[in-house]
Amino acid sequence: METVSSDFRNAPSYIGEGGKRNWVFPKKPSGPLHNWRVLATIVLLGILFAGPFIKIGGQPFLLLNIFDRKFIIFGQVFWPQDTHLLIFLLLIFFVFIILFTVAFGRVWCGWACPQTLFMEMVFRKIEYWIEGDYTSQRKLSQAPWSTEKLFKRTIKYGVFLLISLAISHTVMAYLMGIDETLAIVSQSPAEHMAGFIGLMVFTGIFFFVFAFLRDQACTVICPYGRLQGVLLDKNSIVVIYDWLRGEPRGKIKKAEVQESKGDCIDCKLCVHVCPTGIDIRNGTQMECVNCTACIDACDDVMVKINKPKGLIRFDSHAGIEEKKPFRITPRLAAYSLVLVLLLAAFAALLITRTDFEATITKVRGTTFQQQPDGSVSNLYNIQLVNKTFSDIPVRLSIGQSKAEIVLVGGDKILLPQQEKIEQTFFIKLPAEEITQHRQDLAIEVYAGEELIETIETSFVAPVKRKNAN
Repeated sequence: METVSSDFRNAPSYIGEGGKRNWVFPKKPSGPLHNWRVLATIVLLGILFAGPFIKIGGQPFLLLNIFDRKFIIFGQVFWPQDTHLLIFLLLIFFVFIILFTVAFGRVWCGWACPQTLFMEMVFRKIEYWIEGDYTSQRKLSQAPWSTEKLFKRTIKYGVFLLISLAISHTVMAYLMGIDETLAIVSQSPAEHMAGFIGLMVFTGIFFFVFAFLRDQACTVICPYGRLQGVLLDKNSIVVIYDWLRGEPRGKIKKAEVQESKGDCIDCKLCVHVCPTGIDIRNGTQMECVNCTACIDACDDVMVKINKPKGLIRFDSHAGIEEKKPFRITPRLAAYSLVLVLLLAAFAALLITRTDFEATITKVRGTTFQQQPDGSVSNLYNIQLVNKTFSDIPVRLSIGQSKAEIVLVGGDKILLPQQEKIEQTFFIKLPAEEITQHRQDLAIEVYAGEELIETIETSFVAPVKRKNAN
């Protein structure tokens, strides 16, 4: 049996001789799995670009406004006060990714990751259309500059730039909202200089990633591939080469008995079609993104030489070596249990989440003030959050019968829907109501006529001295 060389472990596929970058020119993929990936890409990118325009109950489908610290997920608004919910959501997402990787390998990267979808299913498709298949691209890259090369590169990078611009606008719509984004792009850049600069920066980043960084975003920058060594085991389902059936590999020759050889004819199409330039026959590798291009290429060859498909397929190491079917391992069960517990906790937090929140604090750096009539006042700040879809009139009241609340800048509070506001106010206590230097007060917050919350705070006053008789 042929021994597989281990040289690939000493040098990554993206590094060539002398430490220079090894540019990857993958062969144009085709086949049933590739067609499914095209369909998945159309659906996912369709949702991505349509997302800013989709509204649920009048609210964006998804808004990640880090500038105003306002997040909307599936039409539900999350404020900084809901940080614990967002943390739980992120935990659930990461545990799901880990669980999915333990069971099914790096399928996320090949089928759902935005980097892969844009790079392989959009930008490379344009590259194939303008420059031809991988052999033509390699020749064009190595050729000296000419009118043809200048023309093709100008067209290609021009289209890349337009797509990068569309992506940056979409990202801005998710960060600022579609209405704000449309206002920025429909007016002069001078009126929205910060927004314009942000668009240009994002466009430049996306253009650089998809025109020059390319596969190195997955093999060098993204940490997810390196986590595979920790997450994957022999029972994980990955794109894998059946070495028991394929080895010893060798070319098919006429009038030669083939019984002594495996099914792999060493055509290297699985290598040529790989977007990260690896040889899947060397085993599971960090650079493999489970794009399944090698499966389609190998199956096509197997059909042509009258061999069964599946020499390269979705399977586990144990499935090939020990002929074991997929089964739920203790580690997979443990991850599943953690995921269920996190989902239950998240559901409980959502159920108990209130639509209205109020926080009252004394204004920093201020102390009590004695009024001419003998009363004492303290300055407070109230922060109100309205998570509903209707405006709420807010009224403040206090238990002490003679205590008075005086709003700064008005006599009423109207809390707009899906907004957060702050209001400053004084509490005045007559001298006869003051019993100690620091005393507790209970402030009642009403939404209309309904008591929503009672907040305890402290009131500071000068020490009351008794007359000596």
